Amino acid sequence: MTQVPSVKLSSGHDMPLVGFGLWKVDNSTCADTVYNAIKAGYRLFDGACDYGNEKECGEGVARAIKEGIVKREELFIVSKLWQTFHDKERVEPIARRQLADWQIDYFDLFLIHFPVALEYVDPEVRYPPGWFYDGESEVRWSKATNQETWGAMEDLVEKGLARSIGISNFQSQTIYDLLKYAKIRPATLQVELHPYYQQPELIRLAKNEGIVLTAYSSFGPTGFIELNMDRATSASPLMEHEVFTTIAKKLNKTTAQVLLRWATQQGLAVIPKTSRPNVMAENLDCCSFDIPEEDMKRIAKMDLNLKFNQPTNYFDTEALHIFA
Repeated sequence: MTQVPSVKLSSGHDMPLVGFGLWKVDNSTCADTVYNAIKAGYRLFDGACDYGNEKECGEGVARAIKEGIVKREELFIVSKLWQTFHDKERVEPIARRQLADWQIDYFDLFLIHFPVALEYVDPEVRYPPGWFYDGESEVRWSKATNQETWGAMEDLVEKGLARSIGISNFQSQTIYDLLKYAKIRPATLQVELHPYYQQPELIRLAKNEGIVLTAYSSFGPTGFIELNMDRATSASPLMEHEVFTTIAKKLNKTTAQVLLRWATQQGLAVIPKTSRPNVMAENLDCCSFDIPEEDMKRIAKMDLNLKFNQPTNYFDTEALHIFA
C-alpha cells in the first residue's frame, strides 16, 4: 500500500498530505466510494454539510471500521461549517448533527466553509440549506461576525468535538484579521488552487503564519465543466494540456499524478476524488517522484488568475461578490 507523507499541524496533530474529496460524490454511490477509497489506502476524507452526502460517507466509514480494515484513530475526517450556521449558538448543534451523520465522536479537522454568514435555516426546513434563504433566490445575511463564529469553533476544540479547526476560502485580509483575535490559530487553509489559479502570495502568507494549505480543484476546470459553467467550458482542460501530457510522458506518470505532484511538491495538501479503483491508487501515489525544476518553472508561467469556485459563477446575484 502507498505510503502517504503527513504534515504536522499547529494543533500538534498529523494530517495526510493526500486525501479524498467528497464534493459531488453521488449519494447513491457515496458509501461504496468511501469504503473502496479506505481499502485503497486513503485515510483523509474531506466532507462538508453542503455536499449533502455526509450520512452516506459515515456509512462507508462505519463499514470499513466494522470489517477491521481501519481503526477510527487511523482516519482523518474533515468537515465544514456552512454559512447559515455561523451564529454562535448554531455552531455546536450543527457540528453534533454532522458528527452523527458521520457516525463518529469528533472531527479531526473542522473548517469554516466560507467567511460569509447567512441567515439561519432550520435543518427541519431544508438540509443542506444552500445559499438561498427561500431555497430559490433570496440571499439573507446574518449579523454574525467571523470573530463570533471563530470563538464558537474554538469551543468545539475545548469540548473535544474537533481536534483541529481551520478555514476555507478565506483571503489574506480576512486571515490577518482572524489572527488578531484567535485564541486557537487556524491549523489549515483550504482554497482553490491549480496551475490556472496559483495564488503564490497566499501560499507564502500561509507558510509564514504556520498554516497548512490544502488545494482543492487540483485539475482546474475539470470538476466544473459538468456544471455547465461557462468559465470552465471555455478553458483549456489541464488534463489535456501539452505541458502536463509532456511531463507525464517523460516521468511515466499520469497527467493527474503530475497535477497533484505540482501541489504536493510545494508542500500543499490535495484532495482529489474518483470512483475508479486504478485511478484511486494512482492519485494516492503522487508524492513518490519529483517534477524537474525546469518544468515547475514552466508551470509557474501558466497562472491566469482564473478562479472557478465562486457564487457568481454558479448563479446570478448581486449579493455575493465575496471574492471581489
